[in-house]
Amino acid sequence: MGGSCSLRIDSEDDADVEKAAVAAEAEVRRLERKFSRFLPDSLVTAINNAAGLGRFIPIDSETEGLLNFADTLWQQSGGLFDPTSGVLRQAWDFRSDKLPRQDSLDRLLPLVGWERVQRGPGSVYLPQTGMELDLGGYVKEYAADAAASVLRSHGMTNALVDLAGDMQAVSSQGNGEAWRIGIRSPGNGDQAVGGLDLTEAGLASSGNYERCINLNGKRYGHILDPHTGWPVEGLAAVSVSASQCLVAGGIATIAMLLPADKALCWITDLGVPFLAVDADQRVVVQGMDTKAELAETFHESLRWLS
Repeated sequence: MGGSCSLRIDSEDDADVEKAAVAAEAEVRRLERKFSRFLPDSLVTAINNAAGLGRFIPIDSETEGLLNFADTLWQQSGGLFDPTSGVLRQAWDFRSDKLPRQDSLDRLLPLVGWERVQRGPGSVYLPQTGMELDLGGYVKEYAADAAASVLRSHGMTNALVDLAGDMQAVSSQGNGEAWRIGIRSPGNGDQAVGGLDLTEAGLASSGNYERCINLNGKRYGHILDPHTGWPVEGLAAVSVSASQCLVAGGIATIAMLLPADKALCWITDLGVPFLAVDADQRVVVQGMDTKAELAETFHESLRWLS
């Protein structure tokens, strides 16, 4: 899932907690085995290996639901949130200090295009050899929701699922208090830029500050424009809360893909709680808390938003 994961469960019955935790972890691992592009026997790998061979791959209703959700996000983002754009990572090495050659991107760009993916009832097909489906932008958030559902089915009424920072709360803590979540500053990961009280809701974050190339005073983040192959230049980070972690993650990623001013107007109109940080470390919040010492920055950001 791309990072450390944890389950926090408040209950007085240790045996029930153990059973629920084991079942929730098994559900997360099931989804990883099914949808990871890194595993040779996953469903996503089978779909990618069949690209251009004229053979539709059967998919179940769960997979079809995720692809339908991906299609919705693709439309909502104007084609920026494209589940076939993962192939562009072949040209980028964010552990190096080198940018890709334009001709490398030019060879990959024809392989990007969600609108070309062929889907029938219970099946999917990538029509060109080399095309890839990458559900990494959806599955972790979906897995957080799924794990929370498993915990509920095992009678756990107070729990928090945390999959590498993408979270889903099952009600509150056992004492009735909300789960208090801090949001890391993109400028200093050891400090919190804000936070929120999470109760029966999801939280997802997206940022362009950890995986990046810094060259000649400019940062090239890992979130790529599928139309150009180059990093987007928008917000530095955004965290979103919604009823489901999957929905929160979709909103956060679209906000990262859009130009900063357009992203903030769009996400504000949605009415969801969010905290966004722009490239100059200015902060905009809606329905979340910001640290008291950031109050001046907060007010400046509101004027910037207007």
